[in-house]
Amino acid sequence: MPNEAVVHVVDDDLAVRQSLSFLLASDGLPVRLHESASGFLDNVQDSSVGCVITDVRMPGIDGIEFIRRLKARGFTPPVIVMTGHADVPLAVEAMKEGAIDFIEKPFDDDLFLAAVRAALKRQEKHVQEDAQITEVRARIQSLSERESQVLEGLVAGKANKVIAYDLGISPRTVEIYRANVMSKMQAASLSDLVRMALLASDHTGGAVSGP
Repeated sequence: MPNEAVVHVVDDDLAVRQSLSFLLASDGLPVRLHESASGFLDNVQDSSVGCVITDVRMPGIDGIEFIRRLKARGFTPPVIVMTGHADVPLAVEAMKEGAIDFIEKPFDDDLFLAAVRAALKRQEKHVQEDAQITEVRARIQSLSERESQVLEGLVAGKANKVIAYDLGISPRTVEIYRANVMSKMQAASLSDLVRMALLASDHTGGAVSGP
């Protein structure tokens, strides 16, 4: 797990914070403690959050409102909610707001650590996917207008001669543009090229195109 993936514990109970800090640290996980949701929101501004563990009942901003405020900031690390037995309905509501898991107190240490590890793995995958999408978008932006048009034709499943007809150029010229697109996109195959283009398109909600 990356060293920068910090586990943030948000709980107004000092004893709980200290106990979880010891447990997480003993498992080799970096941890930061916060006595309130507002304390987290005021002090955590970077992207080093691996996951957040929060109590569902806290003075001021409770766990559910905390998740809402995280989302409002566009800040969506995996959130695990801790709850007492009587608070399960609140935990379910928290999951509807975006929490990925909830754990009832008192909880088994191994179960707790497994949930945290799963959250960190999920966040690591999310970060890697974001980096890949950013890289693919940068490659698409490097294409010329004509190369972008050829890419769109390829993604639509059109043959070179069809793309040539649509663009009013020769099939040989399309082949040249296609080779340029494959090179700039660093695509090993046509299927690789289509996969990258669709990846970028899925996360922009529109057609893939360059400048």
